[in-house]
Amino acid sequence: FFSERRRVQPPACLLRYPPTPDTSHPRHVRRDKPPSLLISHPNHSNMPPKNKKKEVDDDAKFMRAARFGRVKNDLKMGFVGLPNVGKSTLTNLLAGACHAEAANYPFCTIDPNMVQAIVPDQKFKYLVDCWKPPSVVPAVLKIVDIAGLIAGASEGAGLGNAFLSHIAAVDGIFHLVRAFDSDEVIHVDDSVDPIRDLETIQTELCLKDKETLSKVVEKEKDRIRKEKGIARSADAPLGEVFQSAYDKCLKLIESNTPVQTHEDFSMGEVEVIRDFGLITTKPQIYVVNMSKKSFLRKGNVWLPKIQKWVNEHGGGQIIPMSCEFEQELFNIEDKEGQKAYIQECEDAVKAMGLTGPGFAVKSVVPRLIRSGRTALCLQSFYTAGPKEVRAWTIMKGTLAPQAAGVIHTDFERGFIKAEVANFDDFKALHEGQNSMAKVKEAGKYRQEGKTYVMAEGDIVVFMHNTTTAKKK
Repeated sequence: FFSERRRVQPPACLLRYPPTPDTSHPRHVRRDKPPSLLISHPNHSNMPPKNKKKEVDDDAKFMRAARFGRVKNDLKMGFVGLPNVGKSTLTNLLAGACHAEAANYPFCTIDPNMVQAIVPDQKFKYLVDCWKPPSVVPAVLKIVDIAGLIAGASEGAGLGNAFLSHIAAVDGIFHLVRAFDSDEVIHVDDSVDPIRDLETIQTELCLKDKETLSKVVEKEKDRIRKEKGIARSADAPLGEVFQSAYDKCLKLIESNTPVQTHEDFSMGEVEVIRDFGLITTKPQIYVVNMSKKSFLRKGNVWLPKIQKWVNEHGGGQIIPMSCEFEQELFNIEDKEGQKAYIQECEDAVKAMGLTGPGFAVKSVVPRLIRSGRTALCLQSFYTAGPKEVRAWTIMKGTLAPQAAGVIHTDFERGFIKAEVANFDDFKALHEGQNSMAKVKEAGKYRQEGKTYVMAEGDIVVFMHNTTTAKKK
């Protein structure tokens, strides 16, 4: 994964939020560290309408945990929660979402518990409508449906270690919690209590991390003994940065708080913690599964309590939704039928005396997919032509040569330049033509070099020249 092996430049995104510099621990200094974000989390419990500027600010806030993650374009989100909270239902809904916009894209279930969700992207759809190519390849987000956890999993109860290893294999977490009553769907604890469920999941994750932490100290001491030639019987002194990182993590875990929510980590500490392999360093989005009625009226007795619990445990993004509503909407195949269903729901909302833009009825599935990508610090660039329009996934802050390498490794190795057009410029200038001619005439078609940081929505042509070495 690391730049020493792949020669990958570090993501340069959001460098206005760097952690406290710390270069006193050279062993843990890598060139491929993910972006570091020092931020807080807003209140989402009452589902207020948001303007675009606030959405951009919120996106930046929810990428803080990316500093601990892998530098990779093929990252996965996983659904975590107790049994019977809606994980499989929501995974299937996400897998089926937006396929109408890419009818010739082959739906792929990678495993029985892993799916690819097509990323809702109006820019991509616009390019497809413009070029109308025979091949259309959208960006996707991989999502894993992880089996339900129960209390005692950290000690082997239920699926135990298998469950926790599945969480360790994903890069971010959708923490799904149930906030609806149903006689047909039995709760594993015989009653609905989202706060108790949140405590159960968080406790198990933190207990597993505490077990992991108990092993890292001796592992580090063994490394120091070997490096400095100290006898195994002697006590090896731990580095200041390592000790500081360990102490902060232990304090957070013992207070049942995810490590990724803590703001005061230096760069050196982040590098050390990344080697710990802790589950709670992963980005986490809280998803509240409510009844259809609660979702439509944008309120639930549990939402304020859930918001309070999340704030007390480091903060985080909360997305209220309803699998009941989403499933009913998804089951209607024709668009006119879906519009009629939405209108029926909006009429029911008005009958409750609830009006205004904050009570508009729409699917939350696109927001879930976009939030997952944001948490993993991913973005798209496009290649567009008469044969194919494709969205390519990269990490925020990726440089042009590494973006070219996503298409083909030879493109990175022989990178010369990137010819780039901003999507907004193309949309404003192309005058209905499926070419860059008008964009070039307006002087908006740029040539960028090796230090160019890719922007969301760039339309790109990479120029490269790869030659094989001559045989001697």
